[in-house]
Amino acid sequence: MLIRLAKDSDAEGILAIYAPYIANTSFTFEAEVPTIDSLAKRIQRYLQTWPWLVCEIDGIIAGYAYASRYRERVGYQWCVECSVYIHDNYMRAGIGKALYTPLMSLLQKQGYRNVYAVINLPNEKSVRFHESCGFTWFATYENVGYKLGKWKNVGWWQLIINPYGDDPPAPIPFPNLDDAEVAVILKTK
Repeated sequence: MLIRLAKDSDAEGILAIYAPYIANTSFTFEAEVPTIDSLAKRIQRYLQTWPWLVCEIDGIIAGYAYASRYRERVGYQWCVECSVYIHDNYMRAGIGKALYTPLMSLLQKQGYRNVYAVINLPNEKSVRFHESCGFTWFATYENVGYKLGKWKNVGWWQLIINPYGDDPPAPIPFPNLDDAEVAVILKTK
């Protein structure tokens, strides 16, 4: 199992995992399967600010996890959302935690305070997983999204990764982290 930074060339392997979630579930509210090229550009864009990690097993992308913007206003800059997706063939193999452990460490190094997991409900597997990683539920938005012919509730879980304190510096963009520190974090699963 290799945990590493995503590359735009991983887009096809990532899309093989993500496309069924788009087409067959409401676990994501994304409705159109992106092209490989548009997903590659998304990966590049996200990596300008946040980590995007993949788990590779025998040359196959078995799962991925990333962070993204919580909200646009500057007062929210210390918060991020996280996402994790695992290929069906690799479920319950410890890949989610193997991805989330370094992801949270990298976000902590960047100076973020809150990581939010937004889970379309019902999704007991994701709820159990996030709670096993230390996330705690704090809100449910009822009937907030519509997909596959149903109104869906979305639950919010929070993980605090840094103390709050006064006058916090702005988070460090991901590319500005020390490469050696990133390498050490990625080797510590």
